Amino acid sequence: NENTLCPRQRNAKVEDLWSLTNFFGFATETFVLAANILDRFLALMKVKPKHLSCIGVCCFQLAARVVEEECNIPSAHEIIRISQCKCTVSDLKRMEKIISEKLHFEFKATTALTFLHLYHTIVLCHTSERKEVLNLDKLEAQLKACNCRLVFSKAKPSVLALCLLTLEVQTLKSVELLEILLRVQKHSKISDSDLLYWRELVSKCLAEYSSPACCKPDHKKLVWIVSRRTAQNLQNSYYSVPELPTIPEGGCFNESESEDSCEDMSSGEESLSSSPPSDLEGTFFFELKPKTKWQALS
Repeated sequence: NENTLCPRQRNAKVEDLWSLTNFFGFATETFVLAANILDRFLALMKVKPKHLSCIGVCCFQLAARVVEEECNIPSAHEIIRISQCKCTVSDLKRMEKIISEKLHFEFKATTALTFLHLYHTIVLCHTSERKEVLNLDKLEAQLKACNCRLVFSKAKPSVLALCLLTLEVQTLKSVELLEILLRVQKHSKISDSDLLYWRELVSKCLAEYSSPACCKPDHKKLVWIVSRRTAQNLQNSYYSVPELPTIPEGGCFNESESEDSCEDMSSGEESLSSSPPSDLEGTFFFELKPKTKWQALS
């Protein structure tokens, strides 16, 4: 039904938020909070699929304002342009007003990332193991994969965080770390049944996500939609580019070389459509490899 939002559409939108977070070089907290704001709004409102793109961009912008430095936050126009959301700045402002009122302007939230950092710190304070054994970046990458599945929006943040830590400790086969997590579980009053139920779902999600068959946000390349006329102009300009002058050998320029030629050779701008590598998804999901800026344009 074109008027009913399905879980697959929600999951795809959260993956888009992940891609936007990577593109602008924002923190994991920004992505997790954006997904949290989106899920809270969707739990309150019946949303049509055609409005989801605008809602997602708005949630991303709201999360960025909470987490990121103001000077690093791009304009609404820039976010719309990069995300290729089919809405205007005024549409975004109206949607922001709706979301803000429905959430009573409470954008901050205690998320699974909050508990993940807390539990990780507790474990490191009480273990004799090497600090780098329990990799926080790897755990954050796993959490982001879980955020891309609607089912985990129904899990308690503390339970989801403990599931990720428990699974990682089981992989490390550390009895000491496991005992510490058992004490954390008891202190947090998390039941064995809850932990077991969600841990199985998390394990299944991570197994699917680490599969080469899974299409991950980091594999998506930005696709620029241009008109036929623009495409024709781009193609024509490509063939009209003059050859670069030969670079003189010998390690230095002659005094007769003009300053303009030096400036021309050093003025290459970085592409806006490149995606900076995300935190450490590549170390956990082995298929993910950081792309250079020009590869992102291919």
